[in-house]
Amino acid sequence: MKKLGVDTGGTFTDFVYSDGVRLRVHKVLSTPDAPERAILQGVEEMGLSLENLLIVHGSTVATNTVLEGKGVRTAYITNRGFADVLTIGRQARRELYNLQPRPKPPPVPRALCLETGGRITAEGEVLDPLTDEDLEALRQNIVALQPDAVAINLLFSFLDDRAEARIAEIMPDDLFVSRSSLVLNEYREYERGMATWLNAYVGPLMQRYLDALVTRLDPAVVMVMQSHGGTIAAKNAGAKAVELLLSGPAGGLVGAQYQGNASGVPRMMSFDMGGTSTDVALIDGEIQLTSEAEIAGYPVAVSMVDMHTIGAGGGSIAWLDEGDMLQVGPQSAGADPGPACYGRGGHLPTVTDANLILGRLPMETSLGGHLALDFAAAQTAVAGLAREMGIETETAAAGILQVANELMAQALRVISVQRGHDPREFALLSFGGAGGLQVCELAERLGMKHAIVPLHGGVLSALGMLVAPVARQRSQTRIQILSADSMAGLEADFQRLENSLRTEMREEGAAEVQLERSVDLRYQGQSSTLSLPWFEHAEHLAEALHQRHQDQFGHALAMPVELVNLRVRAEVTSTPFHLPVEHAAHSARPLSTTSVFGIEQAVPVYARSGLSAQQRLNGPAIIAEEVSTTWLAPGWNAVNDTAGNLILRQA
Repeated sequence: MKKLGVDTGGTFTDFVYSDGVRLRVHKVLSTPDAPERAILQGVEEMGLSLENLLIVHGSTVATNTVLEGKGVRTAYITNRGFADVLTIGRQARRELYNLQPRPKPPPVPRALCLETGGRITAEGEVLDPLTDEDLEALRQNIVALQPDAVAINLLFSFLDDRAEARIAEIMPDDLFVSRSSLVLNEYREYERGMATWLNAYVGPLMQRYLDALVTRLDPAVVMVMQSHGGTIAAKNAGAKAVELLLSGPAGGLVGAQYQGNASGVPRMMSFDMGGTSTDVALIDGEIQLTSEAEIAGYPVAVSMVDMHTIGAGGGSIAWLDEGDMLQVGPQSAGADPGPACYGRGGHLPTVTDANLILGRLPMETSLGGHLALDFAAAQTAVAGLAREMGIETETAAAGILQVANELMAQALRVISVQRGHDPREFALLSFGGAGGLQVCELAERLGMKHAIVPLHGGVLSALGMLVAPVARQRSQTRIQILSADSMAGLEADFQRLENSLRTEMREEGAAEVQLERSVDLRYQGQSSTLSLPWFEHAEHLAEALHQRHQDQFGHALAMPVELVNLRVRAEVTSTPFHLPVEHAAHSARPLSTTSVFGIEQAVPVYARSGLSAQQRLNGPAIIAEEVSTTWLAPGWNAVNDTAGNLILRQA
């Protein structure tokens, strides 16, 4: 089957198409008000037939809905006495020493929080039964409130979900219902409740968007990337909308892992610099997952790729603060009007404008193959900032890049140094449309001597959509001290999770499914857990926790080990994706030379598509391709390896 990967970003919507023999890439400007317009435009411009076409989509609809606070009217149902759980939260203060913090509005207005029976104890015994009168009162309240969705979160529903199921059954048929026992079957009523509410808050919008997209792309098959790096059929994705909050970035990490492995580099720090933001993550053989992420300040306890995001990208706006200090971001020029150099009416200076003025982005560059750059507009935008600063235009542009690079270097330190990893033991893999322009200087700031600019790096998230497996994840809380006796009953729990996953995936046409077990462990008395692969013997699990704790925190404890959660990941067995790589027969000569600020000699410009296998380039040099540009700084060299990736090393 032909495959099309689509990644909707804040500035560009990227396309990667494979017919099994060749690969085609394409970019169009995103349409944030209606993301499907850009997708349909790209499909039309590429001239693709929808027959026998599989489309894998990384969507930002769920993310933007939460960030902008534009979800649907959602009612929240919980046990008596717990209506304020989502409002109270964990009482964690973001500004520790601010005695008068600005109050944050509650996620669910008090009028939409409903209380009922159905409460059980931590041992699963009924404490407050769910009566017919309770159900009738709920039904009448829902009719009166007329919400678009409802989130049901009862205490200890991960032990017994029958009360939640009874409540769901009496809800109106046209109401989107989100049950905590299906969304996040784990302990901690606040985190479980937030995940359930978020799922209901964005679910109807996500499902309507996907249903409309599927209809307009018929007869193509549409899949959606999930936050943990696996794909799901679009028709089922809306019911699990909370698992789509990092849909696009997850595709980028899958693509980064694929390209790193192709070059024999399993340990890397990924750096995805797009137009609006920059995502960084650490890949140590496998993509790291977390259940402690946040979106718009809300905890999201479902499993998702572990990454750190900052508001600094190619479109980030440079400005002076009240103390006349130069700042970059988080405000972005976005896709409309975009940076000044796009020639679409933008007039504020951005990182992309700075790269163009300094010559690192050649004036003849055509973004996405069809968007010519307006040097005069970029010059005007940055010159205005330079006048405010009392310096030359080129000096101001260099300052913009220095500030942006430091912001991104700080983000990379968060996911490496602050977690006990030495950046020098990893390669820096950069991608995104703007990543190749900053990679050398970022590596230098972190003391890294090795970097990778992957093939098709400007559309790597879309490429990751093609590489990602069809996958699902399930979890179940089982809190108990780890011992040989306690292990006996876990096999039945694992099998229930596995059977549920097999059934769901076979309903979507999966023939063979691979299953992988893991567990969350901690020392008794701790609140945080570490996720580890499953071992059948308790002593092996305990040893694994001691070693992981030692590696991550510098010490292990002589304390009992506690099991917290069981996890199962299911993947559909499929033929591995093969990325076609074409090399020129002879070493490429420069297309031209250009002037770069701070470099005395003329800098050669190479076409990446013209490089031969193992061709070596020495910096300074510019390597241009249709969807991105790489600045090879002085003191660095690059080799175009057999996988088509540029392997950069500091001389």
